[in-house]
Amino acid sequence: MSPAPPERVRVTGPPRRTGAARRPGTPDIDAGTRVGDILMGSLVGEQRRLALGVLLVLALTVGALPLLFHLAPHLAEVRLLGVPIPWLLLGVLVYPLLLLLGWVYVRRAEANEADFADLVAGTLPAREDGEQEDGPAAETIR
Repeated sequence: MSPAPPERVRVTGPPRRTGAARRPGTPDIDAGTRVGDILMGSLVGEQRRLALGVLLVLALTVGALPLLFHLAPHLAEVRLLGVPIPWLLLGVLVYPLLLLLGWVYVRRAEANEADFADLVAGTLPAREDGEQEDGPAAETIR
């Protein structure tokens, strides 16, 4: 007679959340109220300004290099380690700049979102009975 097979064991992952976590102030954003529109508009505007700033730095650095080489053609003849300077700048040294700009953008965008979350959490404080009350942002738009 053969021995009995071992008992099966169910392996599961960590418990899953059944509902989305709610933060104070988000019902105004979810409902599309005027306060929510103002709050979302401020976040979108800040993220847009950040993106345009990063694009401006990129355009002024990488975008200006071809213009520099066009206006100063003698730079194309300068070589470093046998490689023309334009090739080094446009083909090699641009990538660390792109990585730096990407890193700065992500860090600032995350900081903007954290500031927005703090603003939303502090804008509409919960009353003792659990209901939302009008905060400072709601008072300014009435």
